[in-house]
Amino acid sequence: MNANVLEEAKRYYGEVLQSSADLRTDACTTSQAPPAHVRTALERVHPDVRARYFGCGLLAPACLEGARVLDLGCGAGQDVYLLAQLVGERGAVVGVDATPRQLDVARAHQEWHRQKFGYESSNVTFLEGDIARLGDLPLAPGSFDIIVSNCVVNLVEDKAAVLAGARALLKPGGEFYFSDVYADRRVPADLRQDAVLSGECLAGALYWNDFLRLARGAGFLDPRLVSDRRLAISDEAIAARCGAVRFFSATYRLFNIAGLESACEDYGQAVRYLGGVRGAEDVFTLDGHHLIEKGRMFPVCGNTFRMLKETRFAPYFEFLGDESRHYGIFKGCGVDLPFGATEETAAAGCC
Repeated sequence: MNANVLEEAKRYYGEVLQSSADLRTDACTTSQAPPAHVRTALERVHPDVRARYFGCGLLAPACLEGARVLDLGCGAGQDVYLLAQLVGERGAVVGVDATPRQLDVARAHQEWHRQKFGYESSNVTFLEGDIARLGDLPLAPGSFDIIVSNCVVNLVEDKAAVLAGARALLKPGGEFYFSDVYADRRVPADLRQDAVLSGECLAGALYWNDFLRLARGAGFLDPRLVSDRRLAISDEAIAARCGAVRFFSATYRLFNIAGLESACEDYGQAVRYLGGVRGAEDVFTLDGHHLIEKGRMFPVCGNTFRMLKETRFAPYFEFLGDESRHYGIFKGCGVDLPFGATEETAAAGCC
């Protein structure tokens, strides 16, 4: 991370923002209602930690029991302590952040959470570090099942380094599941230099198509959009500065699966969800285009087939078909702005 960008982010989140009430936009807030078991887990996080939460998404992917998870830009630790409950005492969560004052809050409540969760020993660790330089931290390559990040990548200048570092730390079949802020076009240079817009997660927002290019360049060959929402900018001065640029909060999942194809290719394959995933008793959501009802045979492309079969989700599915015969591309796999369409396109079948 550029030294000036890093220091400004540390100042804004360590000194300017004392709580989420100090935010001037809703970019670094979460509007999504959590499932019941996640809501219960959030209620068991210390109020001082929750008060310093600046995330823009709900980072609670399914099937976390026993997993080893890394949180990039963990802040005061709300997501770490949420995930610590979802992975269970056999799992582990490591949080990395560059702001010492945020980490002080997280560490001050580590023993409180251990007792609250009833664990014999704490299953969380906090490290101070730059998420654009993950190789400098004591983290073994290929050692994490899941990596999460909540509205932090936009604060980093070298986003390609974050993506490459994350992939290097993931096990085969692991995933980078994260929420961040994106724009419908490239943010003008004068806005990218604005300290307030940077702290509010707007200045560093990637143009969505640039993000897809960077993700594929890092080896995440088929990024999947899970959910998105248009951001409201209630501060009139900030809105005026942003002009016609539209901003979105979006959650993506990037799988570390070698050899995924660049498009949704049809091999006549299908899956059947058997149920059993906590919080997804009737419908399993892979992404905004794949809401898979329990018991229903669901046609999928080759990439989706592998995302389910070669990951932690495999025990919950029945798989039909192989890649011995190719039927062309699934219709409707376009390249338009992806945001704002997830509710309309969640029908059965591939995207």
